[in-house]
Amino acid sequence: MGMSSAAVRFEDVVQRFRVIRERPDTLREAFAHFHRRKPRNTYHDFLALKGISFQVPHGMTLGIIGRNGSGKSTLLKIIAGVYRASSGRVEVNGSTAPLIELGAGFHHELTGRENILINGLLLGLSKREVQRLEPSIIEFAEIGEFIDAPVKQYSSGMYMRLAFSVATAVDPDILLVDEILAVGDAAFRVKCFDRIAAFREGGKTIILVSHDTDQIRKFCDRVLVLNNGELVADDSPDNAVEHYEKLIGQPQGPGIPAIQHI
Repeated sequence: MGMSSAAVRFEDVVQRFRVIRERPDTLREAFAHFHRRKPRNTYHDFLALKGISFQVPHGMTLGIIGRNGSGKSTLLKIIAGVYRASSGRVEVNGSTAPLIELGAGFHHELTGRENILINGLLLGLSKREVQRLEPSIIEFAEIGEFIDAPVKQYSSGMYMRLAFSVATAVDPDILLVDEILAVGDAAFRVKCFDRIAAFREGGKTIILVSHDTDQIRKFCDRVLVLNNGELVADDSPDNAVEHYEKLIGQPQGPGIPAIQHI
């Protein structure tokens, strides 16, 4: 698995979730369930991704677009290793930094500085590497003296700025970005875009999920369009966005119900 192979490859990937059926609404329904000889299943399987295949060469910026519930974030989480695909083959060649659910690993009782260390270690850095990067992480995040306050005292903007700063300080081979650039004020968003542009210029592989078609056109070399868990287009940004905009004009398919991950 050298650098000549693709950064990311999916072959016929299926992601299945277990969906919990609604509980009985009334006492009468509950008794009806109780007195049945054969208890009914309380769940069924939901296919979030239905046989997805694509590959991303090293150094490419790939966009992923689609309506809510189309499987975009699920796909990104499989690449990040958050989910393991139910079936099919997934290959990821290189280190990843997922900008997905920013700050998911933060401990609210601990300070910003302590969370930098924990999250840096979780992202694969050594303690020495985190300490070397800490000043630049703090400077980028723009949270001043709050760095030594518990994270539970942070505003949502401060929280997101610190999380973005930590995740992008790691210098990964593959950067995974999920809609997070909507956070923070305009000036900070410009900084985020500048940092992502620098990753791109440095030859990194970037996979970007966004509803913002201007972002997709500006940053991406190629774009996937997902709809109800299926890959319906793999094309140039302009063609893919055109396909997506036609989809938006159509009636919405069934959305993702409440799910239990399995």
